[in-house]
Amino acid sequence: MKDDKKSFKPYLKLTFLIGFGFFTMGLMDPLYDTYVPIFLGKYVSSMTLVGLIMTLDNIFALFLIPISSVISDRTNTKIGRRMPYILTLLPLTAVFFGAMPYAAAASLGALIALIFGLNLAKQSARGPVVALMPDIIPAEFRSEANGVINTMGGIATIVGTIGLARLMDVDMVLPILGSTKDRLPFPLAGILVVLAVLLLFFFVKETKRGAAGGADAEKKEPLLASVKAIAGQTDKSAFYILVSIFFWFLGYQGVLPFIGKYSLDVLKTSSGTAALAAGMVGISYAIFAIPSGYIAHRNGRKKTIRTSLVVIAALTGLLFLHGPLTAGLSASMRLYSFWLIMFVFGMFWVSVVTNSFPMLWQMASWGTMGIYTGLYYTASQAAAILAPILTGAIIDIVGYRGIFLFCTVCMLIAFVIMGKVSSGEPTGKPEGKKG
Repeated sequence: MKDDKKSFKPYLKLTFLIGFGFFTMGLMDPLYDTYVPIFLGKYVSSMTLVGLIMTLDNIFALFLIPISSVISDRTNTKIGRRMPYILTLLPLTAVFFGAMPYAAAASLGALIALIFGLNLAKQSARGPVVALMPDIIPAEFRSEANGVINTMGGIATIVGTIGLARLMDVDMVLPILGSTKDRLPFPLAGILVVLAVLLLFFFVKETKRGAAGGADAEKKEPLLASVKAIAGQTDKSAFYILVSIFFWFLGYQGVLPFIGKYSLDVLKTSSGTAALAAGMVGISYAIFAIPSGYIAHRNGRKKTIRTSLVVIAALTGLLFLHGPLTAGLSASMRLYSFWLIMFVFGMFWVSVVTNSFPMLWQMASWGTMGIYTGLYYTASQAAAILAPILTGAIIDIVGYRGIFLFCTVCMLIAFVIMGKVSSGEPTGKPEGKKG
C-alpha cells in the first residue's frame, strides 16, 4: 500500500468511473449551448436578448451550485453524501433535456419554461457531481484525476457534437418521438445521461471519510464562517484564483454560446454541422485532459495555467483576424481552418480547467470541500451570467468578430492576476510563485 500512495495508478479505474458524472454534463452542455440560441433565434431577433435568456442557466448556477454543494457536505446517508442528489436530480435533468426541442417547436413560452426547469435540476446536481471526486481521491493526485474526469467530459462532448448533433439533419418519423428533424439528439442524450447515472451508482461507492482521512475528515465548517476565513487569509491565493476564474470564464462564455450561430451565419454550415466547432474543442479536451494533469504535477499548476492563458489569448486574437485572413479561400478551407484553431484552443483550455479546480481543493479541508467547489462555480457562473449579455451586444454593434477580441482581453487579465497566486500546488511541489 505504501507504493500505491506514491502513484496515481491505483486510483485510475475509480476516477474513470467517477467521470461518468462529468460525462452527463459534457454531453448536455455543448448541445445546449449550440442549439438553444438557434431555437431562441426562431422567436427572438436580438442577439442581446438571446444572450440574456442564455444567462438563465448561469443565474441558477450562481446560487444553486454553492447551496447544493454545502447541503451535500452535511448529508449523511447509507449511499453517501453526494449520491442521493446525483440519483434524483440527474435523471430529472435528462427528462427536461430530452423535451427541449419539442418545447421549442411549441412556443417561446414553453421553451423558456423548460429552460427554467432544466437548469433548476441540472445546476442543483452539478455541485455534488463535481465534489464527488475530491472526496475520494487524495489531494496530491487531483490534477491527474481532474484530467481523467475532464477526459470523460471531452468524450461526452465528442459524442454530443460529432455524433448526436449530426442527427439534427435526420428527417424521419419515429414512434413516441415523432418527427426527428432538429430534435433527435436531445432525447437520445437524455437516455445516455440516465445510463451514465446508473453506472456511477453501481460502481462508485462513497467513503464515509475523506480520502486523506485525518482528524478533520468529518469536521463540518459553517458556510459563512468558511467564506469569512477565506477572505481574511493572509495568503490571498484563493481570492486571486477566484478572480482569475471569473475573467477566463468571462472570455470563454462570451464566445461559446455564439459559436453555433457563428458557424451558421458566417461560415454557412448546416444545423447538423454547426456543433462541430465545439466538437473540435471536445476532441482535444479528451486527448489532452490527462496529459495536462501530469504536466501540471511535474511543472506546477500555476505555470501550466498561465502558459495556457497566453496561448488562448493568441488563438482568439487569430480568430478575430480569421475572416479577413481567409477571405480568398474556399468555404471548406475557411471552415477547416476555423475547426483547427478551435481544436488547439481546446488543448490549452482543458489545461486551465483541469488544474484550476485542484488548486482550490488543495486549500480545502474535508469539511469545506463542497464550499470551495461552490466558490469556484460562484466565480465561473457570475462570469457566465455577464458574458453572453456583453458579447450579444458586441455582436449587435460590431458583428461576430468582436467577441474573439473580447475573449483575448479577458484571458490576458486572468494571466496577470494568476501571477499573484502563491499556493495550491501538488503536495511536495514548489509553490506557484516559484513557477
